[in-house]
Parts: sequence; structure tokens; C-alpha cells
Amino acid sequence: MTGRVEELRSIDQAIRRPGGVKGVVLAGAAGVGKTRLAREALARAAEQRVATRWVVATASARALPLGAFAGLLTTVGENPAQLLRQGVDSVLAGAGGGDVVVGVDDAHLLDDLSALLVQQLALHKAVTLVATVRTGEPVADAVSALWKDGYLTRLDVPALSEPDTGALLNAVLGGQVDSGSVARMSALTRGNALFLRHLVSGELEAGRLRAVGGVWRWSGDVALTPGLAELVEARMGRLSKRVRDVVDVLALGEPLDAGLLVQVTAAAAVEEAEARGLVSVERDGQGLRTRLAHPLYGEVRRAGIGTLRGRRLRGRIATALARTGRGSSDDMLRRAVLSLDSDLEPDPALLTAAAGYAVQLFDLPLAERIGRAAVAAGGGFQAQMTVVAALNGLCRYSEVEVELAALAALAGTDTERVRATVAQVHYLMWLAERPAEAAAVLDAAEDRVREDPARLQLIAVRAYLEAGLGHPARAAQAGATALAWPGLPDESVTLASCGLVAALAALGRVDELGPAAASGRIAAARSPELAFLCVPMAGWQVHGLRLAGCLHEAHAVARECRETTKGVAFAVELTNILLAEAELARGQVATALRLLREARAGLEGAGNAAGFLYFCLLSATRGLAVSGDRVAARRSLEELEAQQHPALLVLQPEMLLTRAWVAAAEGAVSEAVALAQEAAEVAASRGQLAHEVLALHTAVCLGDGSVADRLADLATRVGGPRASAAAAQAAALAAHDGDALLAASAHLEQLGDLLAAADSAAQAAAAYTRHDQTSPAKAAAARAHRLAQLCDGARTPALVAAARPLPLTTREREIVTMAAHGMTNREIAARLVVSVRTVEGHLYRAAAKLGTSSRAELATLIHDDMSRESGAHGWRDAAGGGGTRCSPAALPSA
Repeated sequence: MTGRVEELRSIDQAIRRPGGVKGVVLAGAAGVGKTRLAREALARAAEQRVATRWVVATASARALPLGAFAGLLTTVGENPAQLLRQGVDSVLAGAGGGDVVVGVDDAHLLDDLSALLVQQLALHKAVTLVATVRTGEPVADAVSALWKDGYLTRLDVPALSEPDTGALLNAVLGGQVDSGSVARMSALTRGNALFLRHLVSGELEAGRLRAVGGVWRWSGDVALTPGLAELVEARMGRLSKRVRDVVDVLALGEPLDAGLLVQVTAAAAVEEAEARGLVSVERDGQGLRTRLAHPLYGEVRRAGIGTLRGRRLRGRIATALARTGRGSSDDMLRRAVLSLDSDLEPDPALLTAAAGYAVQLFDLPLAERIGRAAVAAGGGFQAQMTVVAALNGLCRYSEVEVELAALAALAGTDTERVRATVAQVHYLMWLAERPAEAAAVLDAAEDRVREDPARLQLIAVRAYLEAGLGHPARAAQAGATALAWPGLPDESVTLASCGLVAALAALGRVDELGPAAASGRIAAARSPELAFLCVPMAGWQVHGLRLAGCLHEAHAVARECRETTKGVAFAVELTNILLAEAELARGQVATALRLLREARAGLEGAGNAAGFLYFCLLSATRGLAVSGDRVAARRSLEELEAQQHPALLVLQPEMLLTRAWVAAAEGAVSEAVALAQEAAEVAASRGQLAHEVLALHTAVCLGDGSVADRLADLATRVGGPRASAAAAQAAALAAHDGDALLAASAHLEQLGDLLAAADSAAQAAAAYTRHDQTSPAKAAAARAHRLAQLCDGARTPALVAAARPLPLTTREREIVTMAAHGMTNREIAARLVVSVRTVEGHLYRAAAKLGTSSRAELATLIHDDMSRESGAHGWRDAAGGGGTRCSPAALPSA
């Protein structure tokens, strides 16, 4: 009953409603789940010890009087009146004079006498009816009168929404299903549970729906099972030749203008197809558009169109589009796609333009397909450039180098040679992970080229390269220099803007982020080569907003990017990483880990191209650590260490901070503080002031108040609210000022940084306790607990200390915590770089203070919730492989 809570509630209300209503009629399309709902209603009645009856009307039984009720009748009367009386008696028989709930499935197929019997039953005080009817089918007057006259309540059962489809798939498959797969299945089946059941069963059997890294993913083309194809064909009905032509033309070329469809087929045929519900006609701003009434109609018909007929029809549609189409870019792309498998001669100019437009639409697989056809047709350098662009965007790095060689061979002008160099630098830096070679190629090109605009195009690439390598001041200067020239091509504007946004993020110039990203997005949207860079550009903008503490804005940018690229191949994975970073910054740990798990599964097989896996693992490891899942966090950190991207040295402070959070989760708080301080030093040495602020703020949340002065200085030079908020928290922590720490907590909560707000409240509780202020300490601890719950129950050192206030020093708590995690004295000593005797002394004093005599008792006191450390968030194994899943048969059958 996943996704049907509201319908069940409505059924219950209709059945129990006073005032003469005697049940409910469930109306809906075939396969939406009416029968399943009706059976559930009867099952609930049976649980209440109410007698139930179930009858099914069929087309074959329609020829027999009371055919649907034949299984209940014990005798057969001689006239209709007698038959009706016997029918009522048979339904009530065995109920002991009590109530009876009668289910009537497919009531639109009832014969006339059965329909009259249903009407008689509705008038009987002991009977409650639950009937189903299929919308669009004729219903006997005796049945339709039941809801029209108020005896039954009609409830229209809608198709499953996309979220409900996702919930149903998660339940059936026993684990998380990635959002892209959910969206595709929901769109293809239109939320029809019966179609969904057959689709899932077939795709599981074919191996296209499988668990990858703990997430169920559906990949590859659709291939309908015979059972699903038969269901769809039955729904379409018998097709005459002229109606079949209409359906087939739309299956190959939808959507089409109504006039164009009539031109390719025939007006009467189009009208007949619409009347039969096979074709939908909608009005848009330029006229009437036609498409098939259900996506599966197209799947079924495309599979049945022969090769030669399909080529002929595609040619006719493409020719008509060229002659009478709207002349839009969409029509141009559709013409190109149709021409690929048609009887027309290839048009290199059309194919090249269409491939570039496909890149702009982020449909990179299609761009590659059309681009290769354009190259084969003689499209030259520009066609080859679109192939390289598509492969770059798809992170197919093993193929790019070969295509780059072909591109260089086709370059016949200085401008083309510069563009080929730019593509080579991009490949070497991001996909091949050879930034030193990329820099050498760029240096050599800059030595050869001295005049604008080619020189400025190389400077634009320089901005992108320097930003990644952790030289934000150089990157910002190069980006500004390139963008100052008004004639800069869109591709160069995109690269320069990407570099500039990344540099501004690191420099803490947050007020300039929005305008720089906006101009870059506009250029990227126009580019037939680099449109896919709008996602990384949004990523750097989200990153900068997070560093600055503008967390609500970061979340908004991430969501907008996700909506803009919804349904685009590979974009789902990347935007999940963006959104997860924003969610984690706001303390939504479980939500972030779910998104990252999905992204990680989608990156399977793509390697660490462009550093996307590196980004993903940075956030995932940090999320696991702050959730308190130290075991999973350590495993994730090991994977992260192996995936550091050499072109992303700008993220080295983030890498150190991630190590710090893992150390903190393992109880080594002093090591975590040292790592946070090291991150701040690295950031400061490179001028990455925003990263330095975050690193110092992390140190403060881990209990280090010594950085207050440096934060106060940075607050005057770094944009965004984080610097001043962190400075206030650090100063209050250094002064052990509970009131000021609570004020800092309130400010951080307002900014959306719930995790830091919780830490500040926990630190306030410790400060109050230090001054023997019991009531304020309890109130502060309660606030910390509330905020931690909003963070999906995060576990940081400050929160653990506030939850279990013990009379221990910071070092004693640290060593006891590590001992509680199962570390030996020698391992603790090695981790903290102290002697074993020192560790033993701290444990002895802690035991004396707490009145315990064993490590087990200490562990119980310090950690009363060890379950959070056993993989509760499930990172890589949360779904699929080890989960319990149902058979697809568990999906509703009707």
C-alpha cells in the first residue's frame, strides 16, 4: 500500500460516513491499483470480524445473467425477481445476521442483472459495497446511479506520483533506488502500478536494473517484456492501417505540430487516433502539438516497425520538418536525429549544428552520436570538437586522447589550433590527472601566441588551471583579464568564469560570486562545447557560499542547478554532490549521505575524472564522521586518500579537515585540532582565506579557543557571515563565557549552520558547568541535544561531552574515549604521541574520579550509544547487496 495512504483513508471515511452512504466506488485507469485497494479494504473489514464477499466481473461472464455472482449462488431461480432475491440471500448467507462488505471488481463489466443485484445490495442496511470501475468504459445505469444518487462515494484513484513510485520501488527492491531511475520509470509508466511491476521484473531479469555500490540503478535502453508489450497492445486496441501510421509517425518523431502530422499521414486518421485516446493534442504558444497518449505506446510500436519502413517514415518526417517546421533549434535537432536512421543523405552542416545543440542541452550521449555522424559526413573541425566535448563531459577519458589527436590534425587555422590546445589542456588537467603536463602545454602555447584574441583564450584557460592548483590570486587576475575583453568567445568566457568563481570562493570574496557565476552560466548555455561546465561552475559557487557561511543561498543554488539539469545523463550524480555539500553544511547528515551514496554509485566506472569522485568522498567521509560512524568513516577516508586529484590542490585544506573529523570520531580530539590548525596554515600560505576561516572554525568547534584573535582579524577581511560568527564563538570559548556561547549558537542557527550551533550550545553547557551554574548548563545541554536531533543525531566531541557530563579533563575524556573504542594503551600512546605510562596515569585518574574499576565500565559511562558506530548510515552497503527485497510481484497487480 505504498503511496496509497490517502486513498485508504478516503475509503475508510466513505465506508463509515453516516447519512445513507453504503460504500465506495474506486474509479481509475487499468493498472493503477484499484483492485489492490479494494482487496485491502476487505482485508481490513475481515480483521474486524466482518463477513466479506469478493466477486469479479469479466467480459466472458457478461453473457450470463448474474454471471459475476455465479460462485455465490446456491440455487437458480426461474425469473429475474427470484434471481435477485436469491442473489441477496446468497451474499448474506453465513454472516449470522451481521454486516457484510462486498467487493465488486471491474463493475463496468457487469451484466444487467448483476448490476441490478449490486443496486439491491447497496440498498440493504447490512451491506457495504467496495466496487471498482475503469474510467473511460461504459457503466450500466444501475451501477452509475449508485454514486450519482449518493448511495456510494466515488473515489478517483490517480496514478502513482514520482515520489510514491520511488517509495514503492525502494520497498520492493529492499533498498535505495537512485532518483534518475525513479524519474525514468515514473515517466515511462506514468505511475501505472501494473506497468511498473512488469517493467521492474523485466529489467531485473535483463540485468539492466541492478545494485551498484548499495544503490539500485537502471541503465541502458528499454526492452519491454512480452507480458508488458501485450498489456500495452491490449490497451491500445486493434489498429487500422491509417491509425497505425499516425501512431508510428509519432512513435518516431513526437512531438509534432498537428498540421505537420496531418501532412505526413491524413486528417481523418489523426482525428480517429485522438478519438480513441491514442494521441493527445495540446495547445502551446505556437499552435497545436501532438504526441502519443502514453510513452509505452511508442516503445511498443517502435519495436514493431520494420527497418525499411522505419527509415522511410523517418525520412518523411525529417523532410516535412525542414519544409514546414517551426525552424526552432528543437526541430533542427529532431531533424538530425531522424536523418541518422533514415533514407536521406547525411547533411554535415545540419549534423554538426545539432551535435552542438545537444551539448547545450546536456544530452551528451546524443551529442556524441550525432557528432560522430557529422565527422563521417565531412563536418570537419567543428564536428570533431563536439565529439571531444561530449566525451569530456561524459568523462570517457580513455577515448578523449585519440579524438584530440584527430582534432589537432583537422585544425587548419591559428584559431582552430588554439581551440585544440585549450581542449588538450582541459583533458590533461582534469581527465588524465596530469596537471604538470597541462601547464607545460599551456606555457608553450602562450610563448607562441602573442596577439589577441587567441592570447586571451589561453589566459582564460590559465584562470581555470591556477584555481584548481590552489593559486586563487593568480586565477582571479587571469580570469578578470580575459573577461575584460568584450569579444571573448563563449567557450573562453565559460572557462575564465569557472576559474574566477573557484578563485573568489577560496579568497572569500563571496559578494562577487553571484555575478561571476551568472555571466559564466549564460556563456556556457550558449556554448556548443562547454555547456556541461555549468554544473562544476555551480559547484564552485556552492562551495564558496558554504565556506562563507551563506548556507541558505548555497542550498538554493544547488537545488536550482539540480532542477535545471534534471533528467540529464551524468548530471544527476554531479548535482547530487552539490546538493549533498549544501545539506551537510546545514547539518542534514542522513539526507546528505543518501545523496552521496547515489552519486557514488553513479560514478562507478567513471574513475576520478574531473575530481568528481574526490568531491563526493570528501563530503561522504565528513558526513560519516560527524554522524559518529567511526568505522565507516575510516573506511571512506582510506578510499578518499587514494582518490586525491592532483589538479585540485585547492581542496587540500578540506582534505585535512576531513581527516580531522575522522580523528574526532575516533576520540583523538587533540589530533583533530592539530589537523584543523594545519589546514588553516596551508590555506593561509596560499591566500585561501575562506578555507582558513572554515579550518579555524572547525578547530573552535573541536574545543580550541586559542584561534580567536586570528579569526577576529579574518572577520575584517573575508566576506560572508561565517568569519564573524566563528570569531564570536572562539572568543566566548576562550573566555568560558556560557552566555556568549549561547548567543553564538543562536546566531549560527539563524545562519543555518545547525551543527556548529549545536557544538556552541554544548560548549555553553560545559562553560556553565565549569562555573557551577547547574540550571543554565542543563538548558544549554538540552538546546544542544535539540539541535543535534535536527542534524539527524550528529555526534561531535562537544555534543558527546554535553550529553554525558563527567568530571574529567579534556585529555582524560579523550583517552577514555579511545579506550572505549577498543584501543590498547600502546595504540593510544602512539596516536597521541605520548608515553604508555602517561596513558595509564590518565586512565587511572579517570577511573578514580568515576568510581570504576574496569575499561568496560569506563566505556559504558563514556559511550552509552555504541550502535551508531556499527555502520548505521550504511554508506556503501545501505541498499541492494545485503538488503531484504521483495519480488516485483509485490507490486500491485491492478
